[in-house]
Amino acid sequence: MAGITAAMPLASRSRFAWVSMLALALALAAALVLALSGPGYRLGWWGLQIGLQRLLRYGAYAGIAAVVLGVGGLLLNASRRRTASVLSAGAAVLVGGLVVAIPWRWQQVARRSPPIHDITTDPSDPPQFHALARIREATKAPNSLDYTEAVATAQRQAYPDIAPLDVPWPPREAFDRAVALARARGWEVVSAVAAEGRLEATDTTFWFGFRDDVVVEVTANGAGSRVNMRSVSRVGRGDVGTNARRVRAFIDELRASARSLYCLAAVGVAAPTTGLVSVPMLPIVQTEVSPAFM
Repeated sequence: MAGITAAMPLASRSRFAWVSMLALALALAAALVLALSGPGYRLGWWGLQIGLQRLLRYGAYAGIAAVVLGVGGLLLNASRRRTASVLSAGAAVLVGGLVVAIPWRWQQVARRSPPIHDITTDPSDPPQFHALARIREATKAPNSLDYTEAVATAQRQAYPDIAPLDVPWPPREAFDRAVALARARGWEVVSAVAAEGRLEATDTTFWFGFRDDVVVEVTANGAGSRVNMRSVSRVGRGDVGTNARRVRAFIDELRASARSLYCLAAVGVAAPTTGLVSVPMLPIVQTEVSPAFM
């Protein structure tokens, strides 16, 4: 009888441990579904609709359930001083919350982004693809390369800051710097025709492995050069702002490089050429393109 009495507090303290364990298991399963949604698509295990929509949705639902159960596990086990159960429930709430936050954040960005997948610095005369146009045709990329007036209007409204960049370097130096920057950013350079000032490259996204194509054009502009670029997704109606961020980042890095050299020249310090032609520094201006589509 004494043994039975002694065992009762232990049973009372441990009878809700299963809630915490179930919550943690569900949270880990949700995290696994979320983590595999992108790589599974890249490896061809499932299609885009399953990976991008169903698995992300189901993972989020499982994450919500894990959070609810985790909170229940905390409330049921905290007063009974079950340290392991409390830690398991806390971990379930943390992991489940993170699983829910990722697709939720992605959805919020998608709602604020226009349903377009083609971004350029010059909507009135976007750079054209050559080598990559043939590759996209051969691989039957779902998205076309037609930059329509509707796309230009949507881009102007959503990303009015994206515009061509004027730099102080002569065209060949500006082109070489653009190629070097593309490679530094991990892009696959498909074609680099210096005589035409045209660079074509492909950037692959980290999670789902989406292949987005980029073309950069460098033309003479007075004593310096003008840089235009375009970034286009191969699949998907909308890009959740990915192409705009890519264009901004590339242009910003070129602008920062040019400004740093201008500052060095302003204080009389010789600018490093890194094997490229050294030219007098001129002010950096981000130009506005034709308002034809405004």
